[in-house]
Amino acid sequence: MNHFNFGEVLTKAWQTIWKHKVLWIFGILASCARGSGGGGGNSGGNSNYSGSGEEFPFGGGQAERYLEQAGQYFENNLWIILVVILALMLLGFIFFALGMVGRIGMIKGVAMSEKGAESIVFGEVWSESLPFFWRVFGLNFLIGLAFFVIIVPLVVIGIVTAGIGFVCLIPILCLLVPIGWVVSVVVEQAQAAIVLEDLGMMDGIKRGWEIVKANAVPMLVMALILGIGGGIVGAIFSMPLILAAVPAIIGMATLRESMTPLYIALACCAVYMPVLIFLNGVLTAYIQSAWTLTFMKLSQPAQPKDDAPIIIEANA
Repeated sequence: MNHFNFGEVLTKAWQTIWKHKVLWIFGILASCARGSGGGGGNSGGNSNYSGSGEEFPFGGGQAERYLEQAGQYFENNLWIILVVILALMLLGFIFFALGMVGRIGMIKGVAMSEKGAESIVFGEVWSESLPFFWRVFGLNFLIGLAFFVIIVPLVVIGIVTAGIGFVCLIPILCLLVPIGWVVSVVVEQAQAAIVLEDLGMMDGIKRGWEIVKANAVPMLVMALILGIGGGIVGAIFSMPLILAAVPAIIGMATLRESMTPLYIALACCAVYMPVLIFLNGVLTAYIQSAWTLTFMKLSQPAQPKDDAPIIIEANA
C-alpha cells in the first residue's frame, strides 16, 4: 500500500477545480446523476385542522369520493398518464446520461491537469469523454438495477405485511447500508479505471475492487471525509430552501383563505434553485476530483525509498 497523504489530495482537488473552472460545468452535469433529494416540503399539515368531519379535508366520506373521482379520471385519461410517464422516463434517462458524461469529463479533466495542462477546453474534454460513455453508463445502470431488484421485494414485503415485515427486515436493511457504501466506493474507482486505463466494464469493476481491497484504510477514511463533509456542505447549501418554506408552513392554517404564503415560498425557491444547482455542481466537481486523484495516487506503483541499497553488478 502506498503512503497516502489525505491533505495533499484534498488540497490538490480544490486547486484543480479552482484553476480549471470549466470543470464546474462537468460537476453540474455529474450532479444530475446524484441522488440529491431536492423535493421541498409541500405536503400538507393536516394535523392543524380540527373540528367536525366537514372541516377536515378528507372527512365525511370525502376520501371515498376523491378516490372514485381519481379512478375515473385515470380511466378516462389513460393515454395522457402513459405519455406523462414516458416523458418522465425519457427525462430521467437524459439527466442520467448527462450525469455520466459529467463524471467522465471530471475524470478526464483532472487527468489532463495532472499531466500539466495549462488550460482545459470544454469541447475537447466532451469529445474525449464520449468513447467511455456506454461503459460508465452500463456500470452505473447495472449497479442501480441490482439495488432496485433487492430493495423493491423488501418494500413489497413490508407493505403486504402492514409494516410488520419492515421490523423483521431491519437487520437486512442495516446490512445493506455498509454494502451500499462499499459498492459506491468501488464504483468510483471503477469509473476512474475505465476512463484512465481504457478498460472494459467488467475489467473496470475488477480493477476498482482491487484498488479498494488493497487500500481499505485510505478508502475508508476518504469515503468518510467526502461523505460526511459533502453531506454537511450540501445541507448548508440546501438550508435556504428550508427557510423559504417557512412562510408556507407558518401560514398553513390560513392557506384556504390566502395562497400568498405559498406563492412567496415558491418564488423564493425558484430564485434560489439556480444558485443551488451551481453550488451542488461545484461540490460534486470537488468530490469527483478528489476521488480521481485518490485513484491516480493509489494505482501508481510504490516508489522505492531513497535509502534503499543500490546493487551494482561487478564486471566479470
